[in-house]
Amino acid sequence: MSRSDSQLLLDWRDGDEQAGSELLSRYFQPLYDFFATKVDTGIDDLIQRTLLACVQARDRVRETAGFRSFLYGVARHELYGSFRGRGRAARTLDFEAISVADLGTTPSQHLGARQEHRLLLEALRRLPLDHQICLELFYWEEMSGPQLATVLDVPEGTARTRLRRARQLLLDELQALAQSPQLLASTRDGLDRWARQLRARDGGSEGAADDTES
Repeated sequence: MSRSDSQLLLDWRDGDEQAGSELLSRYFQPLYDFFATKVDTGIDDLIQRTLLACVQARDRVRETAGFRSFLYGVARHELYGSFRGRGRAARTLDFEAISVADLGTTPSQHLGARQEHRLLLEALRRLPLDHQICLELFYWEEMSGPQLATVLDVPEGTARTRLRRARQLLLDELQALAQSPQLLASTRDGLDRWARQLRARDGGSEGAADDTES
């Protein structure tokens, strides 16, 4: 029987290195998907840096927050660090205001089987990065308010406000980008469905069902 994230974490802390390897390998593909919607190069390096940081900080993971929230919080930190390391001017980037499109990157994960998928992905990359992350984790990882707060390192109320704002910004971008009223209506009215389909396309997170945060 497969061990839950929480059990793997406890076993890892108790010295079971195999548990640590299993826990980290479980999230390799979800981490790849997380970075691939935001950068066009260096994904493997970002994943390795994230996993290494998790290894180094494994004793600081709070069971109340859960490993998954901790992991994506580390991934967000590594992503922003990589952007800030690109030059002196980049060190002051405000990720509550700047988007992937503003940064001039072309994420490698931009294919969609349907027009609605492509429109949704393009709209997401035009949102401020913190808002993009908030929506992707809400739709694709089914994270709750407390989980999002852990990832974004903000109070829960702030995370919920940011999620509402992100959804409104997404709708605005969909309206601006849609090539026809019909495509806009289809994407907007079926937003939850299209988002779930994109998540299913990428396989989702194997450990999601094991995370019992509320």
